[in-house]
Amino acid sequence: MKHGDMTETQVASETVFEGKLLRVKCDSVSLHDGKPATREYIEHNGAVMIIPVLDSGELVMERQYRYVVGRHCLEFPAGKIDPGEEPLATGRRELLEETGYVAREWIYLATIHPTVAYSTERILVYLARGLEHRGSNLDDGEFLEVLKLSPAALLELVRTGEITDVKTVIGVFWLEKLLRGEWVGGPALP
Repeated sequence: MKHGDMTETQVASETVFEGKLLRVKCDSVSLHDGKPATREYIEHNGAVMIIPVLDSGELVMERQYRYVVGRHCLEFPAGKIDPGEEPLATGRRELLEETGYVAREWIYLATIHPTVAYSTERILVYLARGLEHRGSNLDDGEFLEVLKLSPAALLELVRTGEITDVKTVIGVFWLEKLLRGEWVGGPALP
């Protein structure tokens, strides 16, 4: 199937807001047919999500209050990539800080873009195995509960709508494919 070129070209760019976590941009673009348009979006440094699997087969999960959606959310451990930081280093740091675990084996699975319409955020997904508990060290102002759940329990929580965090939902489905032997590892690390 042949696809036409629909590339848009940036004409001008303005930073509307710059915070600690993200920047809000408003760009003027030229569409592929030459007409002008505006694109509003968020620039984000990216993040890493870890699917931590214990030797028992259970998964290490976090439950924390998410102010923006006004509820407690059950999620896989994750965190933002610091400027200049390698994604795997982010994963190792976040797993230890948030859950108290270190892993002997790290397998890159995928890179996802949770909101392509209005954010540059990308999340690199890793599987972590061979876990050893060393003790957590949460960031100041970070409060969470660490839980251990079976893959079947996680699938049920996705099905019932208890888990709604998109990165965690994707992680649960990746894990299901891995456990069934339908998928192995991931592509080469970008």
